[in-house]
Amino acid sequence: PPSGEHGCVRIERAMMDESVLGEIRAAMMQCKTPTAYDKVYKDECTFSFDTPLSPGGLLTNLATHRSVGVDFIDMERRLCAKHGDPSSLYLLQRWRRVKKPQEELDAKRDPTKLAIGVEGGFNVDDDADYDVVKANFLRVYPAGIDVELPCEDLPLTVAQCVEAVLQHAGVHAQEEVATWQEERRESRYADALVREPSEGRKIPPDPKAWRCAETGATENLWLNLSDGFIGSGRKNWDGSGGNGSALRHYDKCKAEGKEYPLAVKLGTITPAGADVYSYAADEDDMVTDAKLAEHLAHWGIDVMRMEKTEKSMAELQIDLNKGFEFDKITEAGAELAQASGARRVGLKNLGNTCYVNSVLQCLKEVAAYERRYCAGADAIFESSPADPTGDFCTQMAKIAVGLVTDRYAKGSGPGDDEPAAAVQPRMFKAIVGKGHPEFSTGRQQDAVEYFQHLLEVMTRAERAETGRAGAIDGLKFTASQFEFEVEERVACVESGKVRYVTRRENVLPLEVPVELATNKEDLARERELKRQKTESGESGERQGDDDAASEPTRPIVPFDACLSAFAADETVDDFYSTALGRKGVAAKRARLKTMPPILAVQVRRYYVAEDWTPKKLDVLVPMPETVDVESVRGTGLAPGEEELPPADADEGGGGGGGSGSGAGGEPQAPVEPDASIVAQLVSMGFSENGSKRAALATGNSSAEGAAEWVFAHMEDPDFNDPPTIPVIPGGQSGADASPDPANVAMLASMGFAENHATAALIACDGNIERAADWLFSRADDLDAAVAEVNAAAAGHRSATSAPGGAESDGECEDGPGRYELFGVVSHMGGNTACGHYVAHVKIEGQWHIFNDRKVAISQKPPLELGYLYFYRRSA
Repeated sequence: PPSGEHGCVRIERAMMDESVLGEIRAAMMQCKTPTAYDKVYKDECTFSFDTPLSPGGLLTNLATHRSVGVDFIDMERRLCAKHGDPSSLYLLQRWRRVKKPQEELDAKRDPTKLAIGVEGGFNVDDDADYDVVKANFLRVYPAGIDVELPCEDLPLTVAQCVEAVLQHAGVHAQEEVATWQEERRESRYADALVREPSEGRKIPPDPKAWRCAETGATENLWLNLSDGFIGSGRKNWDGSGGNGSALRHYDKCKAEGKEYPLAVKLGTITPAGADVYSYAADEDDMVTDAKLAEHLAHWGIDVMRMEKTEKSMAELQIDLNKGFEFDKITEAGAELAQASGARRVGLKNLGNTCYVNSVLQCLKEVAAYERRYCAGADAIFESSPADPTGDFCTQMAKIAVGLVTDRYAKGSGPGDDEPAAAVQPRMFKAIVGKGHPEFSTGRQQDAVEYFQHLLEVMTRAERAETGRAGAIDGLKFTASQFEFEVEERVACVESGKVRYVTRRENVLPLEVPVELATNKEDLARERELKRQKTESGESGERQGDDDAASEPTRPIVPFDACLSAFAADETVDDFYSTALGRKGVAAKRARLKTMPPILAVQVRRYYVAEDWTPKKLDVLVPMPETVDVESVRGTGLAPGEEELPPADADEGGGGGGGSGSGAGGEPQAPVEPDASIVAQLVSMGFSENGSKRAALATGNSSAEGAAEWVFAHMEDPDFNDPPTIPVIPGGQSGADASPDPANVAMLASMGFAENHATAALIACDGNIERAADWLFSRADDLDAAVAEVNAAAAGHRSATSAPGGAESDGECEDGPGRYELFGVVSHMGGNTACGHYVAHVKIEGQWHIFNDRKVAISQKPPLELGYLYFYRRSA
């Protein structure tokens, strides 16, 4: 028999013998046939971005439904043995791309439909230029035999399991549906739905017997729950879908005085529910029906026996929308030379994930990140938990290897005529966004807020997994590379006494003082010319032609002006002065107390206008490739300065900040913003940082109170800055914290030991939902995981850290404030909730543009138009 990869023997259908069948029968009880609700990772390797199209194909474990590339099968089987999972039978998918005939490609160049990503529409993906030839096999271990599929000789249990895996939508499609799933409200007609007598009429369970009563159509069929009429759905915006007979039937009944509004889509009915639509004028939308099982039983449909045979409306919506991409971004129309190789691998846009892609392309250039997650990837993989698909460290290492090495670089495979090299960060995005009100959705997000959230998630994982991705040869947490301390000096104007407060940050936000533009004369001249044209009565057409022919003059604000604005004095009214014992006026200024190894700089181009709409400053800020920020280094209490007296406990601190301890010297614990209040404010369009500030400022009292605070403070210059977490006396924080006894009791009621629950809450900063996930994901070796947390907590308690704490333990790393630019994240669009992000990254002295999966050598990086800049300390 022909040999396969790694010495495996391939058995063709006609060559099956009893010895092979004997091995399969011995292992067939390991097979777990997946249902529609099980997670099946059949599209991508758990430890790499290998797919069925990769050399060697993809192997899916028929017991765990997790997949690995052929290079990882030995490690996969070792991990299965470690965690007690079977590893004898695998589905091997081995596919290959075949370029479509040129005449077919030429015929599809010009779209014939006003649609994107559909047949006849706009082609936005290189994959559409290829056909895929699929070959599937059953791999049997330990013999290493590949049985060609389909095979009639296979035991029914194995054959059904293989077929179910092949037909399963896959976990990524499931999560995509959950991401895009709209909220549906209960129909007000459901509880007392009018139903005509069935008179013995039953809807047959066989989908082949379903027909539109009006047109005979067999797809996209909807059953009216009131009279049993089966009609066709409405057309989609791209022309696909049905012919609308179900709606016409409702209108006809309505004209006869019958209100029969609810219809269920046949083919979507499962024990978990179905797609229900209300045609009623006051609803006219997808709804839920709490009595759906009862209403279907009236027409002879048993939901417990129904299986999904058609795509749901959410799945169809995704199919219609996920292909959308913005036009290819070039630099002034230049023809850019494609780049490939290590560090030059693109990331596929999964649908509004360009903000993720851009941040990751810059992060991979940080040496500490590469050392921990790329160089240390093998150790991380080998120590993976039972389910590595939900493990942050595993998936971050997978990203690092994919982007830093040349494993997925264009030209590294056997065929040069392949779509642009790219990896798909699907598992990674799901883990980082899990539980977050915004990053778990499919909407566009703010890249700066995502970067800060990613650092927070990364630090939590590294702290909890000290033995895997924590301190490595003295390497601190990855986020510590970006962290620095800001020194705020508040001076009482009347008494002259001062107070110094230190907070920890990971992004330096710079406001853009447009009034300090260096080309104010040019701007004034342009405004004057426009005024003269208007007064002279030139035709709008002539004026429009002139305006279109010339590039408008934009304000040019230098970096030094932005840095000076950051360090400028700010007047604080209603400041409670402990020296005066009353409120007065204070002057506040900020300086950098420490300089991090990597300085992330945010240029604040976006703001909220008076009408509450998000706007963007149309301004150029030429950022230098080398900067020196020593001019804003803090010096602490200067000779001759006198500190303000500490606030008494009953004075509440007077708004001037605190020193990190209560009046009685008790340690203080951070007050976290209420997640539900933050989520409500974010859904109203406000930034996450601003929403957190509002929740903290109102004491987490209510969403209404926080909203009022937002409206009063949305113009504050620091509104979108990360909030400084206030502290309350008498508590503890971080690794020193004693978790809430109620949370410990709740986890204990789920069957976990009290010491396990306590460690989980410490590892997850007291968040009970994350703690539950932490416990379940480490159930196979929980004692070892708890020991690591306790050891890390003991180490934390013995270390010294600044009052108020931060995500990374210990003091911030300090050094000279001279930096070189290596990464820029730019945004095109009116605000950060829409538009598109790209990254420009300097690799080996040459700038590259990363536009999702497109990677090219940059001729003119837009250093004056960036939103988030990354500088590394000069050698």
